[in-house]
Amino acid sequence: MATPEKQRKLYHRTLIIVVISQIFGGAGLAAGITTGALLAHDMLGTENYAGVPAALFTLGSAGAALLIGKLSQQFGRRFGLATGFLAGGIGAIGVVASAIMNNIFLLFASLLIYGSGTAANLQARYAGTDLANSTQRATAISIAMVATTLGAVAGPNLVDFTGHIAESIGVPALAGPFILAGAAFLLAGLILLVFMRPDPFIVAKAIAAAVQEQDDTNLLNSVSDRRGIIIGATIMVLTQMIMLAIMTITPIHMNNHGHGLSEIGIVIGIHIGAMYLPSLVTGVLVDKAGRTTMTIVSGFILLAAGVLAAAAPVHSVTVLAIALALLGFGWNIGLITGTALIVDATNPTARAKTQGSVDVFIALAGASGGALSGMIVGVSSFATLSVAGGILSLLLLPLIIWSRRNHNKN
Repeated sequence: MATPEKQRKLYHRTLIIVVISQIFGGAGLAAGITTGALLAHDMLGTENYAGVPAALFTLGSAGAALLIGKLSQQFGRRFGLATGFLAGGIGAIGVVASAIMNNIFLLFASLLIYGSGTAANLQARYAGTDLANSTQRATAISIAMVATTLGAVAGPNLVDFTGHIAESIGVPALAGPFILAGAAFLLAGLILLVFMRPDPFIVAKAIAAAVQEQDDTNLLNSVSDRRGIIIGATIMVLTQMIMLAIMTITPIHMNNHGHGLSEIGIVIGIHIGAMYLPSLVTGVLVDKAGRTTMTIVSGFILLAAGVLAAAAPVHSVTVLAIALALLGFGWNIGLITGTALIVDATNPTARAKTQGSVDVFIALAGASGGALSGMIVGVSSFATLSVAGGILSLLLLPLIIWSRRNHNKN
């Protein structure tokens, strides 16, 4: 607490541990996303409920986000994040069991639990910010996210391989990626549980308490806190809803037009790579160019993604891959910007709890997007869904105008 040099060393050590765990966490997240909708489609025999798996594990991640936030606030990041990843691993194992037994109810219950891994994967981005200063926060977030890329890109591209492995042991091919997801989430949780010592959040809380005793004016005022939290949360909610709605239905859209699992894996892999790989550059830009500028950039990129996805020829993997890459990139900018705003607007005395609560809304937004995507495509088309998502991204612009107006008043 009293040694800045030790704080810097712990900050860098925390980033290393988060990076290693996120590589496995990313693999667990991406593997399940790739075939979840296809597995449900195969078991239910209809695409009208194709968005239900994404909705379920996103809904599960909402409840888990709240729990992880509370656990982290009370016991530290180590315990909160490890609990989420370990529960996610158990959920993935349940999905495999449901596929073997062809039990749709067990599938849905397991997907809810699997969402805990998703929540932990997302909240891990906060761990690197606990000891970061205001000019390092977006960069710290981006380092955690770019680490996810290694596992997240590998996951979808191992669909065929894990499918063959699954079939060789009597498990349906579509459940194969969930075997990978289970192992990856369990490893991520164990890494955090064993190596994240001392806990950076516990240290940050102690430092904040000491500073507050010396200078009560050091903390942000409550009005600024509320405004920053609202703006940051809204940015992340909108970008999550748009991204998940289009991403969820893309495998079904491709499957319906004759594309195989390898092609689907490539497109989703590119998409997930675009969600995380640009993070190092994005984080620097958010810190340098500012939160407002990057929010506007995110909105226009998401609009372009929606329009291009709608216009993509049904047999063109290339055009669809570009559209999904833009979708991932727009989400990346929105998430890092929104996360930085949340960290800016909070202090350690309530930060983890607030972050968990915000992630609940993000998860619920994703669940809504995932659930509605199948219904919209069922009554209309993939193009309609994509255009609607692009138009929705324009709501980021009046949000920025409102935030700047309030900022100027203060």
